[in-house]
Amino acid sequence: MSRPAVHPVEAAPMTLEAPRVRMKDFQGMPGTTGGLFLRLCQFVFAVVSLCVMTTTSDFPSVTAFCYLVAAVGLQSFWSLSLAIADIYCLSVRRSFRHVGVVSLFAIGDGVTSTLTFAAACASAGITVLIGNDLDKCNVNHCTRFMSATSMAFLSWFAVSPSFLLNFWSLASR
Repeated sequence: MSRPAVHPVEAAPMTLEAPRVRMKDFQGMPGTTGGLFLRLCQFVFAVVSLCVMTTTSDFPSVTAFCYLVAAVGLQSFWSLSLAIADIYCLSVRRSFRHVGVVSLFAIGDGVTSTLTFAAACASAGITVLIGNDLDKCNVNHCTRFMSATSMAFLSWFAVSPSFLLNFWSLASR
């Protein structure tokens, strides 16, 4: 007859390090529905600004307006690319957790938001100069310039939370 034997079990080694916990995906981060919404808002505002500015006949005569067209063109391309990536992530039910991808998004959002904000500020300054100081709105397209500039500011307002959330998720790793 065999008898049951009790074998001693070694205890797990004591560690002083706290276990790493993954950060919860907040809405607005890449791969979430909030992130997709922000990307689509960025894209729509940038495209509207681009279309309104390019339909005026005299925008190439002012460097700030050309800069605005270039900046919102880059913003619309960047936002559309990341919106497609967000749609893919939502369709396969995954989120972006790779450090390289999140850092690329944070750097890209930082660059495009800085360019869009600088272009919108320059265009706003020229629009105020034309409208208020020179009082030449009757021969220029001031309302279109103002509309394009305000859409560029709205695009910048939409990209700012994306940048901050990407940067925060990168810094909290």
